[in-house]
Formats: sequence, structure tokens, C-alpha cells
Amino acid sequence: MHGPAPAPRPGLQGPLAAEIANAVRLLRRGAVLVIGDAMLDRYVYGKVERVSPEAPVPVLSVEREVALPGGAGNVVRNLTALGGAVAFVSVVGDDQAGSDLTGLIGGQPGVEPWLLVQGGRATTTKTRFIASGQQLLRADHEQALPIHPRLAERLVRIAADAVAATAVMVLSDYRKGVLAGDTPARLIAAARTAGRKVLVDPKGGEHARYAGADLFMPDLAELAEATGQPVGTEEEIAAAAIALRAAYGFGAVLVIRGQDGVTLVSDEGAGETVSHFPSHIAEVVDPAGAGDAVVAVAAAATAAGLPIGIVARLGALAAGIAMGKTGIAVVREDEFLEVLTPGRLASRKIATRAEAAERVERWRRSGCRVGFLAGDRTTAADIIVQARSWCDRLVIALSDTDPEAGRLAELAGVDLVARFGGDTPADLIRLLRPDVLVQAPDPATNGSRESDLVQEWGGTVRRPGPLPAGGG
Repeated sequence: MHGPAPAPRPGLQGPLAAEIANAVRLLRRGAVLVIGDAMLDRYVYGKVERVSPEAPVPVLSVEREVALPGGAGNVVRNLTALGGAVAFVSVVGDDQAGSDLTGLIGGQPGVEPWLLVQGGRATTTKTRFIASGQQLLRADHEQALPIHPRLAERLVRIAADAVAATAVMVLSDYRKGVLAGDTPARLIAAARTAGRKVLVDPKGGEHARYAGADLFMPDLAELAEATGQPVGTEEEIAAAAIALRAAYGFGAVLVIRGQDGVTLVSDEGAGETVSHFPSHIAEVVDPAGAGDAVVAVAAAATAAGLPIGIVARLGALAAGIAMGKTGIAVVREDEFLEVLTPGRLASRKIATRAEAAERVERWRRSGCRVGFLAGDRTTAADIIVQARSWCDRLVIALSDTDPEAGRLAELAGVDLVARFGGDTPADLIRLLRPDVLVQAPDPATNGSRESDLVQEWGGTVRRPGPLPAGGG
């Protein structure tokens, strides 16, 4: 899993940062119509302290429960978090989950809900059981059949009326039946009649149903499925997106690539162009919900009349912000502006001992191999590159009085900077229990105590090669 340190990404600085910041402040001005599959996301949190005597399964002692709108409802959540006005058209069942979801949607500021009820239909509900930050189980309750034809007819009529009062139509398809059959084509035709743009967040195949949409936003898996082409490199992603755009007449294709940002294929400028925009993420905490955040921000930016290049940049930043938070979180204006603040990414890498222990444990649970290097003012970028090649996440340890934290945190191969007290980092090593201890090139500067500690729990000790003369 481990490999070379990621290449540095260009930051948003100067006039570009100012332009993006101004664009962020416009996101609250647009009105968006969202149509799609609404779900109820339930989270059950607790502790696991024993195994059931009935079967070899953990017993979750429930401490609290949280319910949130999911699916297309999460797109609505993100839009309201940005301060925009939203009309939402969807279908729920005549059950308690449908009633709960209706209340959650209607209770958000700036939302005009049109949640139609189909008798006998189960509202899609996803219940996640979580302990110590880990998901133990997800239980789904759903009926993914197409909605009743008469209800689909009513949904299209309501949307055709609502689109005139909004600037953009978003079709959020989770393949639960709301956007089945020819409903997407009819909705796109209604938007065209009203002179409104259409953005599509697809799940699964049958992309011809969305032919002619202004912006089509697949993730990598959906792009590969739609085209049958490889998507392992930026060049392959671009080729597949170009083919998809041509096949279905999309105005533009915005490929959502998670922590790698987005790829845009559009006619911005002279002829068809391909642009890759990074997410500028400091750390992936939880990727859930990032796609919905991108869709919501793209919709708000389009509704505000921003050019497609700015729409894509904002979408990439939204992905990074969402993935840097725990749970299915929304993205807010102040978080965008924080990203555009110089030094923000580096500052997030600098942690207290307690924060460092929490992050390292989270990395370890996700299967990462953690490296540890005691640094100081003489620690060179070349050493960082070598150290990072031996692990998936690299922690740099500094004494409490060392002023180098900011400089080292700016380096691309550094994932975390933590302080240690005393003369040696032994106590911090004992706290973090790294898999790899990287020692300084000069053997005279290394202590055997730290090496012995790491080897106690099966870790390895590595020493970078000496720097070339004049290096550093």
C-alpha cells in the first residue's frame, strides 16, 4: 500500500484565490430545483464491550441515535448549508420513515418540499451501527421499484411548474425508482422549455435517459461502466469523459474523483478542453457524502451564473472539505474561505499528542502503515521523500521548543507533525506505536532506545541513505 510521497499540488493563491472566494459568496444567491430519490439515513452510536452469548457477534450498547436526510435529500442539505433556496420533489412511502423524512426535509430553512406519498411503498432507510468510529453493520430497508405511473406523471407536472421559479434543475438518481423510465427525459424537456440548465448525478447505467443534460457528473466507477473504458490515469479519465460527452450530447462532463478532485470536459474557451482540479485535501477522514457535496456546490454555482471552470474548481474544493470531516457532513461557506487561507493545509497537519494518537489510530484502522521520523531544522526534503516511501502515513516528531513545525508541515510527504517533551521522542513513539521508525542518516545521532521500542511490537527500523554533498 505504501509508496512514494504524493507530488505537491498547486495551491490557490493571489488573484485566483480572491476570485474563488468571491465566487463562494455568490453560492447563496441561486435557487435550485432538486428531483430524485430521498432516503432516511439513521446512525446508531454506542459501545461494544462484549460478544453476544447467542452468536459470535458484538453487542452494541446504544448511546444515541441520529436521523438525517440521505440520497437526494443530502444534496438538499448541502444546498441549504450554503444558504440557497431549494425546491425538492421526491416520493416517500406511507410509513413512519416517510413521515420522519418529510419532517426533516421540511424543517430545513429555505426548502420548499414536494414529497409525494405512495401507498404501500417502503421509504428507503439506511441504518448504520457505529462503535469507536467504526461502522459495524448497515441495514437497508427499501423498495427500489419504479414509482406508480400516475405518481410519476404528477411528479413531472409539479417539477415543470417549479422549474420556472428556480435557475437550475438537479436530477439526483440513486436508482430507487423516482427517476425510472422516461421520467428523466421528460424532466429535461420541461427544463429546456423553461430555459433552465440541467445537472445530473447518476447512479448506474442507462445514461441515454439523460441525453442532452448540461452537466453530467459521474464518479470513476460510473464513468468506467458507462464507457467500458479504463479510468486508471488522468489521460484515460479524460478519454472516457470525452467519449461519454460525445455519445449522449452532454454540455459538459464533470468526473468526481474523490480525494484527487475532479476532471472537467467542456467547451470552455476555444473548442473542447480537459481540465483537472485538485481537492486540496489535507487528510481523508471519511469519503461518505463527498459526491453529494460536489453536486450541490456545482448546482449552486451554476444557479449563480458562474462559468463552468469556476464551477469545477468549487466542486473539487467541496470534495476535499467533505472528505476531511467525519460522517456525511455538509460543506459551508466559511469552510471554503478557510481553504483559501494561506497556510491552512499545513496548519491542519500540526497536532497535539492526543490529536496525533487519534489520527494514527484512525489510519491504522483503515490499513495504513505508519512511519515515524524525529525531525529538526536540519531535516531535508530528500529525507522526507525516502521516509515516506516506506509507509502510507508519515509522522514527523519535533521537540516542544523546535520552531520548524510550519516548514515541515508544508512538505508534501508529511502527513502529521507532533510534539514530544523531554530529550527524546521515546514517549511519543510509545503512544503512537509506529510500524516504521525512520532514523537519521548519521548513526551517531540515533538512539537505541527508540529502535528497541519499535521492535518490541514488530515494527521495523529504516535509515535513509546519506544526502549528496551540498544537499539539504
